[in-house]
Amino acid sequence: MATVIDRAMVQRLVAEGAQLVDVLPSKEHAEAHLPGAISVPLWALERRRAARELDRARPVIVYCHDVQ
Repeated sequence: MATVIDRAMVQRLVAEGAQLVDVLPSKEHAEAHLPGAISVPLWALERRRAARELDRARPVIVYCHDVQ
């Protein structure tokens, strides 16, 4: 279930063990991404079967753009 969260919540969840998934194109991920984020470009989500790469026991935070 998708839920929009703010920066403070992201920081708290990551501190508690959540996984960050950056769906930006690879070039943009290389230029600027959150530390520890896993790069899975949006177009590759299905192809890579990204769900298999993630720990299902931990929350997943997916992001693509930070407007702040």
